[in-house]
Amino acid sequence: MTKYVVMTGGVVSGIGKGITAASLGTLLKSRGYKVTLQKFDPYFNVDSSHLSPYQHGEVFVTDDGSETDLVIGHYERFINDNLDWRSDITSGRIYRKVIDNEREGKYDGSTVQIVPHITDEIRNQLLKFDDDTIVIVDVGGTVGDIECTPFLEAFKQLNVLAGENNVAYVHVSYVPFIEMSGEQKTKPTQHSVKELQNVGIQPDVIVCRSDYPLELGSKKKMAAFCNVYPDCIIENLTNDRILEIPLKLEAAGFATAVLRKLKLEDREADLTEWKEVVRRAYSLKKTKQAKIAIVGKYVEMHDAYISLYESLKYAAIDLRLTFKLDWISSDKLTDGENLKGYDGIILPAGFGERGFDGTLTAAETARKNNIPCLMIGLGAQAGAIEFARNVAGLSDANSVEFGETDCPLVCGGTTPFKKGNHLTTIKRGSVLAKAYGSSIGMRHRHRYEINAKYADVLVKSGLSISGMSDDGFIDAFELPSNKFHVGVTFRPEFNSKVGHPDKLISLFLSSAAKDVAETKD
Repeated sequence: MTKYVVMTGGVVSGIGKGITAASLGTLLKSRGYKVTLQKFDPYFNVDSSHLSPYQHGEVFVTDDGSETDLVIGHYERFINDNLDWRSDITSGRIYRKVIDNEREGKYDGSTVQIVPHITDEIRNQLLKFDDDTIVIVDVGGTVGDIECTPFLEAFKQLNVLAGENNVAYVHVSYVPFIEMSGEQKTKPTQHSVKELQNVGIQPDVIVCRSDYPLELGSKKKMAAFCNVYPDCIIENLTNDRILEIPLKLEAAGFATAVLRKLKLEDREADLTEWKEVVRRAYSLKKTKQAKIAIVGKYVEMHDAYISLYESLKYAAIDLRLTFKLDWISSDKLTDGENLKGYDGIILPAGFGERGFDGTLTAAETARKNNIPCLMIGLGAQAGAIEFARNVAGLSDANSVEFGETDCPLVCGGTTPFKKGNHLTTIKRGSVLAKAYGSSIGMRHRHRYEINAKYADVLVKSGLSISGMSDDGFIDAFELPSNKFHVGVTFRPEFNSKVGHPDKLISLFLSSAAKDVAETKD
């Protein structure tokens, strides 16, 4: 039978509930259990496709083309598995489904209400997994928010409908420390749990986020006033080394407490690979380092490139090197001189003409000065246009995204929007082949394609077309005369998992790395 772990947040938002959920997934999977994760967000956007990167960070794309919240990326990276549309549910999707059902007469003329129609539809999203799966449900928002109420009502009913031994409720709460009085305060958590109890949910486990170790007295208070066993009060200290969090939660008995509530065997956890990643990340001496510039449109909001950053981190761990990352706004880049001090440049994905001239400048600087450069999505389009204009003699080369052009090097695709996993056939002997072999299925998210009509003139000018899409467009190119100058229309950063970095990103970072003694900051 399917088992459920419903995870709620209390006191304040932004305390790491998503990483806590992903960590639990890691711990349960390390015990041999089949695990998946779902995020239920209270906002009324149907999905993340139209959310601003400045407000909500990156849009993470799954294999099936779903445009999801960035936390789905954390889930995938931590449990080393690929998720799909079922993992990102919003109020917008739920309400739209209910309204569509009503318009189609599926409720037999009933008055459509929050209870039971909305709450039933919320629960319907939980019934789409195999019977032997543990589904970790991450409820967005904070207990007490009006938007969360239908979700909490639906998940309260789950305890009766699925059976109390098949549901565990985990509450992630913040425990502040008052510097002036030198006291740790449990009252906010007590009030948060009371709000949860008023809805009808009694937490089985409380995960306490805190900047300081939990005092014994604090644990006793929360156990007594929140009606939770003392060994189910789990400490989760602030830690900027997020890869250590699953190991800390394992030591605190988090998975053990959850499995006991679900009446499942607490098997021995095999965290060998995870511990080795942590050892390589934080213990081993690094022999190389690299100074990397990300030249992008949304650099003021680092979460807009969170998967890219994480993929660089995993590659660096694997290569035993450190990297210093600078974020440079393509809006403000008018001169490439300042980029010449970098060991590597990344031009990330994006949309729209704003900042495109700066991206062209960065691509030209990297090419002329033989600085290793990885160009992704819009960055690859810029790299292709820069080469066409300045090397291949196609001075009018441009993208149809920005208006009419006599030389549509970047053209419209066969579909309005290319999303999800698509096949790329790879040229033998290329850098891409070294990374992926003869072909690779990779995730895309773009409207425009690099036009294969211009392949011959680009190749004659020295560019190598190293990847072609299954619908006849240029998916990848590289400049063999340079150390590393590779553009890809797909998104390799979505491919990285903890302990399993994307190979193209690893090759880029390796090409940019220098011996520590030789590198100057």
